[in-house]
Amino acid sequence: MRPLDFGEVVGQDHLVGPEGVIRVFVERRELPSMIFWGPPGCGKTTIARLLAETSGAEMVTFSAVLSGVKEAREVMAEASRRRQLESRRTVLFVDEIHRFNRAQQDAFLPFVEVGDIVLVGATTENPSFELNRALLSRVKVYVLEPIGEDSMIDLLDRALGDPDRGLGATGLVAENEAMALIARLAAGDARQALNHLELAVSVAVGDGGDRIDTEIVRRVAQRTVAVYDKGRDEHFNLISALHKSVRNSDVDASLYWLGRMLQGGADPRFVVRRMLRMASEDIGMADPKALEQVAAAAHAVEHMGMPECELALAQAAVYLALAQKSNAIYKAYGAVKREVAERPGLAIPMAIRNAPTSLMKDAGYGEGYRYAHDEAGGVSDLQCLPDELGNATFYRPTNRGWEIRIRARLKEIAEAKRSR
Repeated sequence: MRPLDFGEVVGQDHLVGPEGVIRVFVERRELPSMIFWGPPGCGKTTIARLLAETSGAEMVTFSAVLSGVKEAREVMAEASRRRQLESRRTVLFVDEIHRFNRAQQDAFLPFVEVGDIVLVGATTENPSFELNRALLSRVKVYVLEPIGEDSMIDLLDRALGDPDRGLGATGLVAENEAMALIARLAAGDARQALNHLELAVSVAVGDGGDRIDTEIVRRVAQRTVAVYDKGRDEHFNLISALHKSVRNSDVDASLYWLGRMLQGGADPRFVVRRMLRMASEDIGMADPKALEQVAAAAHAVEHMGMPECELALAQAAVYLALAQKSNAIYKAYGAVKREVAERPGLAIPMAIRNAPTSLMKDAGYGEGYRYAHDEAGGVSDLQCLPDELGNATFYRPTNRGWEIRIRARLKEIAEAKRSR
């Protein structure tokens, strides 16, 4: 049940609503080339079709999966001929345009520049990463959002009640809870929602019933896999959500995003590697046991696998979220990396150089070294940093968790050195 006009498009009012930018383009008869970036089933193809229809342009649909550059050039040559002979523009809709490599994308440039085609590309991937800069500089990028549950329910109600283009001829009604369940299971994908509705209608009619309830919806939906696409934008968005929830000490959000990833098929080894990073980057010495907890979870991942290891990962996520937070280690090592990058060759002090041979000892290696265990308190005033760095301080502990004790210990060490 595809919309007949922009007014029937749901969930994308910022683009096709009364004040939407695409509606404005159509009213002004301006058709810039553009890229629609959004998840599956959010209306990219539909909006492109309506754009062509309402502007009187010829629409040619082209799949980057099924066709190559040779076919694309033939389509664009025909578009050039159409513009010259018929004074009619062509909207070239390229589905999954990110499947073309960057060199192949260059084939569109000359035709876009002279205006023979209005290129409308659809992609589920971030254009900043998947499209070359030359093409991006010649198009406008518009983000389409997943369709919200309220808008999805409106779409489902229309589909079930429309006797001409929808399923209204069946005379079926649906419980509100059933429609809400379909909308939730679809996770913003209108195609999936309409497919579930059509299957639910088929089951209800087959059962001789007159309504769709939640039991029927669950039967047709079976197990809806959480939205997750390994190696794509959503993959990185989800792990980012988990990391930031842990950093913000939000236990429930940490568990939720972990569940979204694992139930969606994420590799638990990838997840636990990132959790090991969290333990050092965001907790560090404020709670040194955090790293131990995640290391134990990593052991479970390697020796048990899914689904047995999922509770170990959940336990680790809860521990990380509850732990006292400190980024002092992260900042300290960042400062060290910057220092090493700026001055990579600073000399190692002679006193702490290795001196396994008499020749090296004669050259001064190890001269002045003091064995800390022989010093009072186990601390000497030996200079261990290069001369150019002197008494530089990289690690600055916070006033949280175990780092309170560490601050006190560092003060003891500094006082012991001064007393030598």
